[in-house]
Amino acid sequence: MTDFVPVPRLAKPSPIVVLELLKPITWFPPMWAFACGVVSSGQSLQQRWPTVIAGVVLAGPMVCATSQAVNDWFDRHVDAINEPDRPIPSGRIPGRWGLYIALIWTALSLEIATVLGAWGFSAAVFGLALAWAYSAPPFRLKQNGWWGNSAVGLCYEGLPWFTAAAIMAGGAPSWRNVSVALLYSVGAHGIMTLNDFKSIDGDRQMGIRSLPAQLGPERAAKLACLTMALAQVAVILLLSVWGRPLHAALIATSLVVQFALMRKLLQRPRDLAPWYNGTGVTLYVLGMLIAAFALANLEG
Repeated sequence: MTDFVPVPRLAKPSPIVVLELLKPITWFPPMWAFACGVVSSGQSLQQRWPTVIAGVVLAGPMVCATSQAVNDWFDRHVDAINEPDRPIPSGRIPGRWGLYIALIWTALSLEIATVLGAWGFSAAVFGLALAWAYSAPPFRLKQNGWWGNSAVGLCYEGLPWFTAAAIMAGGAPSWRNVSVALLYSVGAHGIMTLNDFKSIDGDRQMGIRSLPAQLGPERAAKLACLTMALAQVAVILLLSVWGRPLHAALIATSLVVQFALMRKLLQRPRDLAPWYNGTGVTLYVLGMLIAAFALANLEG
């Protein structure tokens, strides 16, 4: 019988595997939220493009990517159950390179944030602190879906929006802007709940109390839908009170379509959560941009 000779692991991961670890597909939400914050400020983009580009890069390829690396490193045992083909559990990111990449990206994020002034740098520090607290001991906010989803929703939607509006305005955004950004952060709690459906089995085995693992798929899906819907209803009411009925009507129309999609989701939530992320969530984020344009008219 021929002895099995293991294939030696690479000393360093390849760039393509590092990119896979950083998950470019997840960068879109904070980049989109940052763009909405820019629009909502009502400020001209003339002479500001370098700042805007730096902010978008910081929100997505840097801070969000850091959060993905941190999460995958501290979740490597759970991923070995749920998704063993991921870079770390599969061995394509060898040794402690997952941790090293998370630390390197944290440092690079802070370096880029220095060009965005006090508001941009402070927001980056806050976002990175939440990214580490979400996944790493001793806080490990993701151990409970109520706390973890709140942290991610804030970092993905509210914080980039607020940061962009502050940078563009050269100071604290208006209370209207902050209110809408926070409401979309609350709604994002539901989006994060749907995202946890893919890891129910591993979460239960490892004691991670994500909301689908705590409540079961049916109840968690209902909670996610209710959270997303109520946040948008609040935005619609605010825009109506602020004299922007057309923008409110457009978001309301989008919400009606979402209700139809939610009804289908609730029939088989575990199977259809990815489908809803590509349909209903798309309408949700389009509503963010509509709200941003409404605010631009108020702020400008």
